[in-house]
This record gives sequence, structure tokens and C-alpha cells, in this order.
Amino acid sequence: MVDDTSKKNAPPGWYAGGLEYIWLPYAQMKTATPPLAVVRTQSARIVLADGRELIDGVASWWTACHGYNHPHIRQAVERQMAQMPHVMFGGLAHEQPLTLAKRLAALLPGDLTRVFFSDSGSVAVEVALKMAMQYWINRGVKGRSQFVAFKGGYHGDTTGAMAVSGSEDGMHALFAGLLPHHHIVALPADDASATALDALLAQRAGDIAGIIVEPLVQGAGGMKFHEPEVLRRLRALADKYDVLLIFDEIFTGFGRTGTMFACEAAQVTPDIVTLSKALTGGTLGLAATVANRKVFEAFWSDDPAKALMHGPSYMANALACAAANASLDLFEREPRLQQVATISAALAQGLEPCRGLRDVKDVRVMGAIGVVEMDRIGDRDALRARFVDEGVFIRPFGNVIYLTPAFTIAADELKALTDAIVRVLSGRA
Repeated sequence: MVDDTSKKNAPPGWYAGGLEYIWLPYAQMKTATPPLAVVRTQSARIVLADGRELIDGVASWWTACHGYNHPHIRQAVERQMAQMPHVMFGGLAHEQPLTLAKRLAALLPGDLTRVFFSDSGSVAVEVALKMAMQYWINRGVKGRSQFVAFKGGYHGDTTGAMAVSGSEDGMHALFAGLLPHHHIVALPADDASATALDALLAQRAGDIAGIIVEPLVQGAGGMKFHEPEVLRRLRALADKYDVLLIFDEIFTGFGRTGTMFACEAAQVTPDIVTLSKALTGGTLGLAATVANRKVFEAFWSDDPAKALMHGPSYMANALACAAANASLDLFEREPRLQQVATISAALAQGLEPCRGLRDVKDVRVMGAIGVVEMDRIGDRDALRARFVDEGVFIRPFGNVIYLTPAFTIAADELKALTDAIVRVLSGRA
């Protein structure tokens, strides 16, 4: 007799047949726990092939800010698919990216008005670094080829982005021989570190093209928060020593920290900003590097050699830009920042019982980001599995357990997430 239960729980054919050909991210393939087979998403939920539903606590690496399958974004993508899914952006232009660029320029502070599209956050950072370095070359200034970046920072896994990342987990250390040298220093979070950065710039400004920082939150480097004053200090130092200031808002942009862009909290405008992740509401890959007038004008020339020579094949993809325009519609029509404020209060209340538990080092919340920092996490795979058993998808990394839910998550679903963390960490799960 066939066991109907085991048959029902067997992985689907596409999973069993295809997994052996996949190389997974951030995983030792020999020992990694097999990934969960997903067949559907809806709102804040992930539906598995075996029928279980998980409440998503991380919004697919912080991208699905409106939840999954929002009908307005889906309909916009469907309309664009029928009209034109993609056309190259070299020598051609089309409605969706031009409309999106105009809208982003209107939303961003100051004169951040020139938008260069790419297809991932890491590439947006690469473009920003190239812009900053070539800015000086085009102005006839030689030798400015280095950047100041910060310990605990993370800007991506491509070569240039790795070189300006200061993650303490060392996953980029293997590539030290490949990466150019930059100045990785402490954030100017107090008088001593601000004085040290001032001294570095005084000595080496002639070598430095720019300063790059994640405003308010260092995301993948450990979900570390800093005060808006840090950004004001960086703007003042960039102006004092005439270097460009780059804000990497790939994680923080589009409401995650409580304002539409993190830089608004400090009332500071960078010279270049990078955007991605929530830009399309978590539907399609898209990124943007946005420069101010000063930077753009250094490239505006009759000399072809002063052009920015970069152009991803899927740059300004019509489907992705249609999704991004629809996402911006939702920020205009629905109370997203109010929802973020509500989530922030619920995270603070729901995670507070973790404070004082064994091995808990800190509990902190900013906007729709909730973090429980541990002294250490021994077996992250086992911890992730315990959360799945609780009916939630939470993916700890390093020594942090974090929540970055969709802004549209229901109150009971958010409570289920925080309760699961409390239960697991207190040993009641």
C-alpha cells in the first residue's frame, strides 16, 4: 500500500531533478541544509511545496516592501509585458525608465537629478565608484583613486564593492590579493573617531575620490545603527576636504528606516546615491545610481573620452521600470511610512522580552528593522530550522537575528514573528 502522507510530502519533480545543478548563495554546498521548496507567495506569506505556509520576516532580503504579489505592481508588469518587455537602452529610449528617472529625481533631496540605471545593487555601487573616480579625471585632477569606507560596512560582492566593504565576518578576506586598497576606518560616531577621520583626510585628501557609507544602518555588516549626526559629520568633512560623498541607500531607501530615504533623517544630501532592493517592490532586479549636477557636469563635454563608459545589457529594463513606477504609485497612494511607524512600535514592544535573555547582547529597532544581537550564534542552520518549525521564515546571519518585514504585514503576522523569536531564544520552542 502507498503511503499517501509520504507521497504528499515528497519534493516536487522540479526540485529533486534540478537541485543538483544549482550553486546556492552564501552556502557550503557539501554541508548546506537543502533550501525550502517554494511554490507560491502572497502578501507576507511563503507557501511551500509540502503545503506549509511561513510568515516571511525578511521580505526576501528586504525587497518586498509592499508584500508579495501586490495587484497594482503585477498589473503594471503584465501591461508592460504585452507592450515591450525589454529593448536596449543604447541609442533607444522608452517611457518607463524616463518616467521613473523623473520621479526619483523629484523624490530625492537636493539636486540628485541624473539617474543611471543598472540591474543590481552591487553594480550600482560599481557605477558610483567609477563616477566618483572619473569625476576627478575629467576635471584634470590626477591621483584620486582611493575611497574612504567604514568598518562594519557592506556594499556588495562584486570586486569594487568588496573593496569598500568592511564586514567583520571576513567573507571578502579571501580576495585581498585581488582588491584595490582603500581606507577602511571607524565611523565618525564620536569625537575621537571624527578627529581621526579628519586627520586622515587632511593627510590623504589628494588621493581620495570619495567617501562611501550606508546611511543610518550598516545592513549586511551586522545591522548596526548610527545617529544622523554621523552623516552630518561626513558631509562637513567631504566639503572641507573637497571629496565626493556617496550614500549607499540600497537597503535603507524607500521607507525602511522610517523616512523615504535615510539621508532625510539627517537633512544631508550626498553627491551620489545608490538605490535598489525595494525599488521595484521586490518583483524584478533593478538599481539606480543617481548623481547631482556637480558630478554630472564633469562628464558633460564635447570630448568623447569624458563619457561614462558603462552600460549593462538589461539597463533600464522596461518590465523592471514598470514595476518600480507602480511601487512609487503605492508609496503615493497608500500610507507606507505610517505603516513603518506602526511596525517600528510593534517591533520594539515585541522584541523587548529578548532583552536580558541568555546570550542576548542587544535589542534595537529603527523603522521597520528589528534586531536581536547575540553574543554568538553557534549553529545558524539549526536556528533557522527552529524558526521554520514555528511557522516563520527568519534568516539569522553573523550574530544577529533580524526582522525586516513587508510594510503591509498584518499585526497578527508581525506578532507571530516577534513571538517566535522570543520563544526560540527563551527555550520555549
